[in-house]
Amino acid sequence: MRLPYSAPVHPPLNTDSRILLGPGPSNVDPRVLQAMAASMVGHLDPLFLETMDRIQDLLRYAFQSQNPLTIPVSGTGSAAMETALANLIEPGDPVLICVNGFFGERMVDIARRYQGDVRTLQRPWAEVFTLEEIEAELKARPAKVVAIVHGETSTGALQPLEGMAAMVRGHGGLLVVDAVATLGGVPMLVDELGIDVCYTGSQKCLSSPPGLGPITLGPRAAEVLAGRKSPVGSWYLDLTGVQKYWGKERTYHHTAPISANFALYEALRLLAEEGLEASWTRHRRCAELLWEGVADLDLTLLIPEPYRMVTVTTVRVPDGVNEAQVRGRLREEFKIEIAGGLGELKGKVWRIGLMGHSAQEQNVAALLGALERILHPA
Repeated sequence: MRLPYSAPVHPPLNTDSRILLGPGPSNVDPRVLQAMAASMVGHLDPLFLETMDRIQDLLRYAFQSQNPLTIPVSGTGSAAMETALANLIEPGDPVLICVNGFFGERMVDIARRYQGDVRTLQRPWAEVFTLEEIEAELKARPAKVVAIVHGETSTGALQPLEGMAAMVRGHGGLLVVDAVATLGGVPMLVDELGIDVCYTGSQKCLSSPPGLGPITLGPRAAEVLAGRKSPVGSWYLDLTGVQKYWGKERTYHHTAPISANFALYEALRLLAEEGLEASWTRHRRCAELLWEGVADLDLTLLIPEPYRMVTVTTVRVPDGVNEAQVRGRLREEFKIEIAGGLGELKGKVWRIGLMGHSAQEQNVAALLGALERILHPA
């Protein structure tokens, strides 16, 4: 039989080594790559089931939480975001989402798709919220779910969280926190802060390849999930089913991405070996070196230091500079990747990430040296 379409011919995959200094993914340790290349096993193999238990234990350390329902969602950080909202929101539920950047807007879109009665609290991009203004909104209209981004990577703004969960709880709500670009890189103590739901992504400060979205649900959120009157709108992201796979029952739900979980396991082991406090110190030290070097290049930063992310820095593009051309030269000539702006900041800023394995002093020095050669040629 002759096939109607001939087989396409393409070259083998060949990726050159790059320093990833964008808002994600970050570079990964060779140990993580080695773990990801381990021999395949089944998703109910005793070895993998034991690894699942260890991953959950390590995630509880990363989140600084004892929540039983702490798992990696089989999907990226955006899947973890959707999981957090889908499992808490039922049709008609009042929801308050704090929006000061691109990813706050994404939460609004998701919450509306699950038929939440969504109200937004808006701040200009690059600003952060106060407890007082959030509480004023809740006094005017209580919300079942209040959602906020800890580190808004579209702007580089870091949202203070102290006292927020208690205030939200005082108005009968649950606090959902997006820590996709912060967990592991800056202090995040889920239980101490009283956060009801917190999620992250595998590919940023945890330095594992993209594809998993760790999430933790506190007891109040787990109680709301158990008491739902309607099924969760997404079958795949329904934690009432997923938690049975990750719990003692080991009931089949879906085929977990085995290799991605092996990689995450090793990345979390590396984090535990270094220690959270040491990791936070390393990230801040690298960020401060970057901020000092940027100033020496006569560049300015978008976010004031008190609210500036350590893990993602936004640098204003100087007048007359083609920001995309600079990024292209960094990539092609120096094998360094940074990112441009999103949404309102498109073409106006560079976003420089120092996360996980990428947060190393030599990487900061390499980037600053390359920028000097591009922006201030001799």
